[in-house]
Amino acid sequence: QLQLCCEQPKSCSQTPQWGSNPKEQRTGLESGHGWNYARHSSGHEDRQETNEQKLFKIANELLQTEKAYVARLNLLDKVFYAKLIEEARKDTFTMDVVKNIFSNISSIHTFHSQFLLPDLEKRMGEWTSTPRIGDILQKLTPFLKMYAEYVRNFDHAMDLLKQWTDRSPPFKAIILEIQSQEACGSLSLQHHMLEPVQRVPRYEMLLKDYLKKLPQDHIDRRDAEKSLEIIAMAATHSNTAIRKTENLKKLLEIYEMLGEEEDIVNPSNELIKEGHILKLAARNTSAMDRYLYLFNNMLLYCVPKFSLVGQKFTVRTRIGIEGMKVMETYNEDYPHTFQVSGKERTLELQASSKQDKESWIKAFQETIHISLQKNETFKSAFKDVEEVSISELGKRAPRWIRDNEVTMCMKCKESFNAITRRRHHCRACGYVVCWKCSDYKATLEYEGNKMNKVCKDCFCILTGHIDSEEREGKKKGILEIEAAQFSGNSIMCGFLQYCEKNKPWQKVWCVIPQNEALVLYLYGAPQDVKAQSTIPLLGYLVEDSPRPTDPPVSFRLSQSKSVHSFAAESEELKQRWLKVIRMAVTGEVPKPPEDNHSTEITQEPSSNGV
Repeated sequence: QLQLCCEQPKSCSQTPQWGSNPKEQRTGLESGHGWNYARHSSGHEDRQETNEQKLFKIANELLQTEKAYVARLNLLDKVFYAKLIEEARKDTFTMDVVKNIFSNISSIHTFHSQFLLPDLEKRMGEWTSTPRIGDILQKLTPFLKMYAEYVRNFDHAMDLLKQWTDRSPPFKAIILEIQSQEACGSLSLQHHMLEPVQRVPRYEMLLKDYLKKLPQDHIDRRDAEKSLEIIAMAATHSNTAIRKTENLKKLLEIYEMLGEEEDIVNPSNELIKEGHILKLAARNTSAMDRYLYLFNNMLLYCVPKFSLVGQKFTVRTRIGIEGMKVMETYNEDYPHTFQVSGKERTLELQASSKQDKESWIKAFQETIHISLQKNETFKSAFKDVEEVSISELGKRAPRWIRDNEVTMCMKCKESFNAITRRRHHCRACGYVVCWKCSDYKATLEYEGNKMNKVCKDCFCILTGHIDSEEREGKKKGILEIEAAQFSGNSIMCGFLQYCEKNKPWQKVWCVIPQNEALVLYLYGAPQDVKAQSTIPLLGYLVEDSPRPTDPPVSFRLSQSKSVHSFAAESEELKQRWLKVIRMAVTGEVPKPPEDNHSTEITQEPSSNGV
């Protein structure tokens, strides 16, 4: 069995360094097609090449791209990771942050630089006597399973990277300093971190091509087929992540084109349409060149700016999709015009042609329609959970959230306990809060202007201490999404018993949201405003046979040393959860079970509610 370690390769030749022209190193690696078989200098055309020559070219392409890939891994592991760890030892930021961003990149680097690449170099050096690669891949491809951990952690890594780049100047300075080096090829750290996610499916594409050229009776046939089987299984874990990262890669490109000024690198943002457009001036008849980025949740209205390194833009206005309207307009001097109006601004725009105009209007209408559908779904699912609007705050009695519907303060997210952090109700909004968050008083009109205990947010609104819009503008962390918000638009939700490792079993509210169908959110109760934890399901192994120490109707999710145990109240409920989870762990977006009706979470939910 191979022993993986994190030491530097013994020979410098085994860790290829970036060449003098990084753009050439990137050719082929970032191409959507993945593999471009270089021609030999022999001058023969494809039709004149023998099958043996084609096999050699494929094997040689594997070697050359592997060298470039190991150089990328060396950059991630020995430069970015090493320098950030070195700085973390000075207590500038925690080492856990750096380790959580880079996951198991050191193990991946070690495997490729000390095992796979040297074996490929040796084989290509003796190709005349041993023309095969299947035996090498068959021996080493089982180690590609380590990619599951990296892929599973990728979204979290991107969130942490963005968070700490914004929060810590020393952290940001180190990354910017490395990115300015020639070895980075003018690419950001996020771009380099995409490479391991994309690598395994590229092995699959290459090996399929290799097998097409390989005769049925070739000595390498059996090993190559076995290798493909293992690689295809590993690639399954990556393919869904690649679809996500392709969108993320586009967001990164936009982020860089906007001068890194706009916070758009978020997995929840989806680019719908982009392009040049003319903006009609309000006070005269001039038309100005502008550029639009339409996302699923916002429109970025941009102004081109001069740049020596490609097209750059400055964001002039960000308009939210919620409340947006689009309509055709008619102007004798300017054909193909239409109007986009939102809460922030109204724009009269001119398209380049009738077809372009129709395309833009259709894109806006579909995006607005989808946004409205999501809002209506949420409202109808929780029509009984009625909140007091800001304009009515203090003027009418709120509906109180029941104590048993939450396990944590709905404002500060701290967990309740029977002694030091007990439950209190805000008399203005009805939220369940802790004593710290309810240590305020304000007059309430519906109580005859008597002073009553209210939460901090309601106190600020009722007394005018801060702007309510400023309060609502705070960003939420990855766990700070209300259970009710997800449950109303979920593939599956309900109570299960949960146990992690040797910890005691506890009752949790489990949700697999429709907009994050490969993630299981665990809440203490259906109205909690923050999840206790999340489990990215992609790549997990599902075991449905109970262990002797487990409850009878239980199942487990395991990956490496991570084991999560769940128990349902009935075998029928367990099978419904398993049907959804088994699809999610393979990267396939599951569909809700036909009888998936969540219980009314304004009441105490029954444990069989799904």
